[in-house]
Amino acid sequence: MPIFDTHAHYDDHAFDEDRNALLAGFPANGVCGVVNAAVDIPSCESSLALAHTFPFVYAAVGVHPGELEGLTDADLEPMMEQVARFYADEKAVAIGEIGLDYHYDTTPREMQRQWFARQVELAVALDAPVIVHDREAHEDTLNILKRYKPKGVVHCFSGSVETMKDIVSLGMYIGLGGATTFKNAVKPLEVAKAVPADRLLLETDAPYMAPVPLRGKRCDSTMIAYSAAVIAGVRGITVDELLSQTEQNAKAAFPKIQ
Repeated sequence: MPIFDTHAHYDDHAFDEDRNALLAGFPANGVCGVVNAAVDIPSCESSLALAHTFPFVYAAVGVHPGELEGLTDADLEPMMEQVARFYADEKAVAIGEIGLDYHYDTTPREMQRQWFARQVELAVALDAPVIVHDREAHEDTLNILKRYKPKGVVHCFSGSVETMKDIVSLGMYIGLGGATTFKNAVKPLEVAKAVPADRLLLETDAPYMAPVPLRGKRCDSTMIAYSAAVIAGVRGITVDELLSQTEQNAKAAFPKIQ
């Protein structure tokens, strides 16, 4: 069963004690690919380092909306130049994790929108897919995506079926994971059932979002098996069929993956 995890954070401190041993064991446990998503400039570097250590790991490079505190307008273009240089690396496959977070609101929303739009614009210029973080900001996220029309995925998708259809109509993908197993997973399951087969990606957001029955534990890519079982069930297909399809989708979504 080929597990392709399109969103994880293995450079997170939660993996400091056993990172290399854990990742080294993934191929034997069915994990054939991982996209490690950066959140700031240091994690762009650490994500690329992981990608060059493990052949099945790839990096996404970008600045997360929750990491903008302390930055100014003067930082924007120099950091975009850094992100562009990181993306030139052969193991960098996307610009991300970028987007909007109106739940925590750690930085002004106008600043979030400015940095998100600029990074989407950069991605389009580089012909790079984006990995989008959208938390309680569906309308503004969709407006920016409609304006620039990038390739890529809205990860940990939490919107409605209608919003999903808007995202897919732009040629983008929908990332689903552990949230589909939660007790209150009404919208995620509706989306999991309705999303076109060729537009669905599986992810963990490791070390976060561990699925039921492992809630509260440190998440890792092998746990996709639990959410895959739920998603396959609502779609009326086998887990093997789902994992095979989403592996193909991951390679289509991130063309730099060979």
